[in-house]
Amino acid sequence: MSTTSLPQPDRAAELREAFLAAGFTADGLLDLLGAPAYAALARSETVPALRATRSHGDGPLATLVRLFLLQCPVPHAHAAQALPVEAALADGWLRREGDEVHATVDVRPYGGPDGEDWFIVSDLGCAVGGAGGIGSREEGVVLGVGGASTTLAGITVRTPVGSALDLGTGSGIQALHAAQHATRVTATDVNPRALEFTRLTLALSGAPEAELLTGSLFEPVGDATYDLIVSNPPFVISPGARLTYRDGGMGGDDLCRTLVQQAGDHLNPGGFAQFLGNWQHVEGEDWHDRVRSWVPRGCDAWIVQRDVQDVTQYAELWLRDAGDHRTDPAEYAARYEDWLDEFESRKTKAVGFGWITLRRTDAAEPSIVVEEWPHSVEQPLGETVLAHFARQDYLREHDDAALLAGYFQLTEEVVQEQVGAPGAEDPEHVVLRQNRGMRRATKVDTVGAGFAGVCDGSLSAGRILDAIAQLVDEDPVLLRDRTPEAIRMLVEQGFLEPVPGPAR
Repeated sequence: MSTTSLPQPDRAAELREAFLAAGFTADGLLDLLGAPAYAALARSETVPALRATRSHGDGPLATLVRLFLLQCPVPHAHAAQALPVEAALADGWLRREGDEVHATVDVRPYGGPDGEDWFIVSDLGCAVGGAGGIGSREEGVVLGVGGASTTLAGITVRTPVGSALDLGTGSGIQALHAAQHATRVTATDVNPRALEFTRLTLALSGAPEAELLTGSLFEPVGDATYDLIVSNPPFVISPGARLTYRDGGMGGDDLCRTLVQQAGDHLNPGGFAQFLGNWQHVEGEDWHDRVRSWVPRGCDAWIVQRDVQDVTQYAELWLRDAGDHRTDPAEYAARYEDWLDEFESRKTKAVGFGWITLRRTDAAEPSIVVEEWPHSVEQPLGETVLAHFARQDYLREHDDAALLAGYFQLTEEVVQEQVGAPGAEDPEHVVLRQNRGMRRATKVDTVGAGFAGVCDGSLSAGRILDAIAQLVDEDPVLLRDRTPEAIRMLVEQGFLEPVPGPAR
């Protein structure tokens, strides 16, 4: 696979037109296959899709699905009805054997955030990548769309920017997204084949070309700075660097640490850097402190741990990814031992996975939030990330007195739940719950619930507290003294948003 020559993108526009004419799009696939087979295909299970295409005969769409997603040869005559077959053969998208043609690469339709029809090009059999049991041992294999790549695309801030860097681009998914809102996109990868796949993905998706540079981490870009940096790096903590797409080749979580630490020097003021990563949970060390120490000077940070696996779960996951569970049992056992030896030598008891977002502020007192949130969220979260850092700016600039003088509004989609024994006069506690974004929930006392419920931007926080104090027969001065901390928490977590207040 790693030695196969790749297609040429020169006539990709012609191929794209044929795909669209045949309905070879994300919506077209769903219509052809049906929801169960479509979902199975996203899990790299092809049998349901094969059955579905049989029931649709030899039409252009079924032919393209068999060719580019299911790796099935099709008669030359059928391919000629679906696409410009001679051009596809000449440019290397197809190869011919007798009366049949075979695809040389995976091409997966991919729906953009605004309904765009895009196509992600990857190695055969690797259209869905990342911990999905790809089973490839090819060092230079290039994967397509996986859960990690769509997660990163969803959390990325999508404001218009002048320059964006996709570090470790793979098949070019992040570069493709960035091309929609960045004037200039640079994509790098240590694997030269990945850059060629990125070129194909951009061309076949009708996106502008990107600057493509070969090299590791920030080495290819020198001292260049960007408004946006994104990376789904090879973050897997493994013994050695067997697979370029996933194994960083540095000890432990050093690759993620290095990536985060160096990002600050490559961000323009106000710029964002957003990564996925793994980090070690080391015996005798708080993981919060570990990842907090990675944050570069001059940057605010929001680090969210989404999952934790003990070292045995983690080793098994990535052994399956490479197909090692299908090898000789003795070989599998030896590899498993290697993983456990690696973790033991580093006193690693578990591995965390999550999101890291940096924003270059050069603030004297940076905001660094490190938290665990394994619960469901609502993607895309780019606007939520943007709002988080805007709230950090507000809180940094407003002391307690300024908070009490400020005006707030309860965020949309927040509901209140009262928890207690049936028939009880008062609830045991009150919960505020978000139905959008991070979908947080937080307990508040009756004063906090009353305060949040009244916040509609018409009264200052101080005046609301004075009214509550009168209702609950409490000293208003004491209430004003003890409440700013709760207000700060509700603002930080996005339950309340600052507003200008009524016009005077």
